[in-house]
Amino acid sequence: MSIAPATPHASAPAVRLRVPTDEDALTWYRVFDDPEVMEFFGGRRADLCDYEELTARQRRHDAELGYCLWTLTDEEDAVLGFTGAQPWPHAHYGPVGAIEIGWRLGRTAWGRGYASAAARTTLERVRAAGVGEVVAMVHERNARSMAVAERLGMRRAESYDTPRGQVAVCFRLEL
Repeated sequence: MSIAPATPHASAPAVRLRVPTDEDALTWYRVFDDPEVMEFFGGRRADLCDYEELTARQRRHDAELGYCLWTLTDEEDAVLGFTGAQPWPHAHYGPVGAIEIGWRLGRTAWGRGYASAAARTTLERVRAAGVGEVVAMVHERNARSMAVAERLGMRRAESYDTPRGQVAVCFRLEL
């Protein structure tokens, strides 16, 4: 299923968000094969089977909720990563029961406004789906993602210790 391009904000790049396909699992696996991209996610990409499960789960979320972690592409349909929203996926820590927005882009897309533009579109779509508040969980040293959350108008709230022994800052935004 294809989703229309996002409406760009002033000087924001054009982005497209679409429901992930089976093929996107392999594409995400390749795009995220970079220690810098994965620095705050264990330092290495996940196994291909993890991306296969993730893309399948996102298709279910889209069908059931009307939102998911969408595949993010540029104007030429090159996959840059993903951006979107999903129910917080962990039952044993963090903002259990919340809707989390998130983004992960390949390094070639960093610093070009894609994450902020796609996250703004995510906020519009989850608001239209009836979501009243979202959170973004960001590793305490991930300055780039914190900057995106702040550009979206999110407020820094509580922090959580993660099972990996890291600290994640929870940003919140009422819609």
